[in-house]
Amino acid sequence: MIAFVFPGQGSQKVGMGRELAERFPECEEAFAQADAALEVPLSSLCFEGPADQLVLTEHTQPAVMAVSVAALRALTARGVSAQWLAGHSLGEYTAYVAAGTLSFGDALRTVRNRGRYMQEAVPLGQGAMAVIMGLDEPTVIQACIEAADGQVVSPANLNAPGQIVVSGEAAAVQRTGVRAKELGARRVITLDVSAPFHCAMMRPAQDRLAQDFRSLVVSDPAVPVVANVDAQPKRGAAEAISCLIDQVTAPVRWEEVVGRLASEGVDTYVEVGFGNVLKGLIRKIDRGARIFSVSDPDGVEAAVGALAS
Repeated sequence: MIAFVFPGQGSQKVGMGRELAERFPECEEAFAQADAALEVPLSSLCFEGPADQLVLTEHTQPAVMAVSVAALRALTARGVSAQWLAGHSLGEYTAYVAAGTLSFGDALRTVRNRGRYMQEAVPLGQGAMAVIMGLDEPTVIQACIEAADGQVVSPANLNAPGQIVVSGEAAAVQRTGVRAKELGARRVITLDVSAPFHCAMMRPAQDRLAQDFRSLVVSDPAVPVVANVDAQPKRGAAEAISCLIDQVTAPVRWEEVVGRLASEGVDTYVEVGFGNVLKGLIRKIDRGARIFSVSDPDGVEAAVGALAS
């Protein structure tokens, strides 16, 4: 059984999607639709940069989505389909495009706003995120509680066994890293991010995003999507949108998402979009799975050769 999984912010790089657009007409069309939906040359930003603009959150999020949708269309045009869908953080929006819950244009505009709202919620430098390696969730929570000192800090991404990202106020995140090492963490790595995603500091962004969703026409997913917030499959539009809104301040429970997919019989994962971050995480969670990364024509051909029905 196949699941398509879609990457989130952090996988971006100048040049992404260019070979797809040059090789496959349906990919070229996807980028043209993205440019038209946003009324900006998003494709040029993906293909040519500059990098300092691509990394701005409000640009990164629609850019990553556009590449994923282009790769998705290349797969589906060649007979590869999935019985389950999921996405990591931003990637969950792409999953709902694939499921038909959100239109491509609406989703692009929504994630552009999402990125803008997230950036505006916390002034640059006041928030931080760090990866804690080698501790389980209860111990990371303990480190956060003991280091908070009245400030915000909490788990933000439960990515894989022994890999948990914390997010919050910069000083609290730094203290949590120190406490995590005292509790046995192998490493603590501060991330180069523009905002503290998936924590209570994002509440203003969540409230603004909820208002945006009220104006959108949505449909029930044609394929179930396993949500980040609770690792449960969503089959109705209302619960899908509720989970996307909650996701802004809630942790991404990726280890549980992959575990749920495996429990449903998924044995093959196709990472649809630029990079292979999810491939690495899935290998740590479901060691027996087949995993394909599809971000360029070679990736498309490899997946199609193995999976096309």
